[in-house]
Amino acid sequence: MSQKSPEEDSQAAKPVGGFADMAQELAAKNPLVRKENGHIDLLAAAGGVRGIAESILPGLVFLVAFTLTRDLTVALVGSVAMAAVFLVARLVQRTPLTQALAGIVGVALSAFLAMKTGKAEDYYTVGFYTNAGYILAMVVSIAVRWPVLGLLFGYARNEGTRWRQQPERLRAYRVATWILVGVMGARLAVQLPLYFAGQVDALGAMRLIMGVPLYAFGLWIAWLVSRPAADVPAASD
Repeated sequence: MSQKSPEEDSQAAKPVGGFADMAQELAAKNPLVRKENGHIDLLAAAGGVRGIAESILPGLVFLVAFTLTRDLTVALVGSVAMAAVFLVARLVQRTPLTQALAGIVGVALSAFLAMKTGKAEDYYTVGFYTNAGYILAMVVSIAVRWPVLGLLFGYARNEGTRWRQQPERLRAYRVATWILVGVMGARLAVQLPLYFAGQVDALGAMRLIMGVPLYAFGLWIAWLVSRPAADVPAASD
């Protein structure tokens, strides 16, 4: 029986068709960084200090302004202005605009919906649809045996997509992806009842608490659960 060369094995492990382009793009944009101790760099995964600020501060400004004034217009203007400040700062510093643009579009759409209905809680509806979209995408990726966290973690661990050839690694990355599905699902389970009850202050607080902090925690757990056996310290005698 002839044996395949390393080059042939590498080609066999690569994604095919549309998944090839998707995997290559995910690898190029992968924010995950593996530190010297083998753990994931959660700060980098969340976009760094600036990325965290861009994710949190517009919502925080909205929550604080609305809580203090109960004036929806003031809260919305403050939120959009904060997102615009981040965009301008990136333009001035000539740094990548992707995250800031996505942020201001999301904030502007949220503000538009809330202003249109006159209900402060509608500021948060975009986030519900975003969470649902992520859940759907991750569940589909698991179903087709291309779990999202396998693509992200695989490149961070220099596994590429070779993990798909190993049932135990594929299973580990499916479990890891289910963990993030659980994080997204928990957000909806907690926040939707608050939305329908019109509890804007509590909803805003839960949105902040269950945003970056919960995501980072879920990502860390998923990283530990999916690590290869070689990464697990041997038990001392």
